[in-house]
Amino acid sequence: MSGSKCRQLSGTLVKELLDSVDSVLFDCDGVIWRGDQVIPGAPEVINLLKKHGKKVFFLTNNSTKTRKMYADKMSTLGFGVSEEEVFGTAYCCAMYLKNVCKLQGKVYLLGSDAMRQELEAVGIQQTGVGPEHISGKQIDWANVPLDPEVKAVVVGFDEHFSYMKLNRAMQHLLQHDCLFVGTNRDTRLPLEGGRAVPGTGCLLQAVETAAQRQAQTVGKPNHFMFDCVSSQFGVGRERCLMIGDRLDTDIKMGSNCGLKTLLTLTGVSTVADAEEHLKSGCEERRGMVPDFYVESIADFLPALRG
Repeated sequence: MSGSKCRQLSGTLVKELLDSVDSVLFDCDGVIWRGDQVIPGAPEVINLLKKHGKKVFFLTNNSTKTRKMYADKMSTLGFGVSEEEVFGTAYCCAMYLKNVCKLQGKVYLLGSDAMRQELEAVGIQQTGVGPEHISGKQIDWANVPLDPEVKAVVVGFDEHFSYMKLNRAMQHLLQHDCLFVGTNRDTRLPLEGGRAVPGTGCLLQAVETAAQRQAQTVGKPNHFMFDCVSSQFGVGRERCLMIGDRLDTDIKMGSNCGLKTLLTLTGVSTVADAEEHLKSGCEERRGMVPDFYVESIADFLPALRG
């Protein structure tokens, strides 16, 4: 599979690529579905890859769903997927705190109920989920009551983000023994029709600015998500393909981990974006250039059916 970067994948090249890998990692939104609409042909691609003996995994920066919630959604859409094949940032964050940080204590969580569930599933208690109600007039913000058992602040997507939460997170982080972890740095969540809403990265940057500390993130493009898959399933990086629709997260993570990379054009990034990075003299930007691209992962079907 030698040659130039950013090549369109078609014809015999599809079979050649598939023969060179044992495992395939998929991003979800923009790759196998858009919102609640499945990408045409995607379930058949996943099911045929498995039939051909490939290991298939799903890596998403979305922290608002548990692994089970993702597996249930995929089953409804026609994908034959088990909970163990899904690696979301809610789950990976719990794994990071438990196995890498060896956390002894509670988490102050700016995040979703799904994150609470994944933390509690590995025995980590949390405080902070849901709206923070302030009773009466708050006078002394710098002396808000803090749980002394909190030893980590974790920031994911939190629809109840507020000044009180930001302040409480900052006060915890002023304690030097308090860990600081974020799910991901995506600043925008793209929606259908070219629309977008603020992403987790906006909330994380607010906490980082207040605390004057940098968080360790576990989501793409960080290598930790791949480490999770690799350690649990023995996936070798030299025979693994990462498929995604975003250059700055999916493709960059693949490059960071030494994987083969494929951009699908059913989501955020375009070939023009990739070519701009390719022309750049910046090594970091060149890490966002995929090895291959396809219009849709349905382009795999002729080779898989044959």
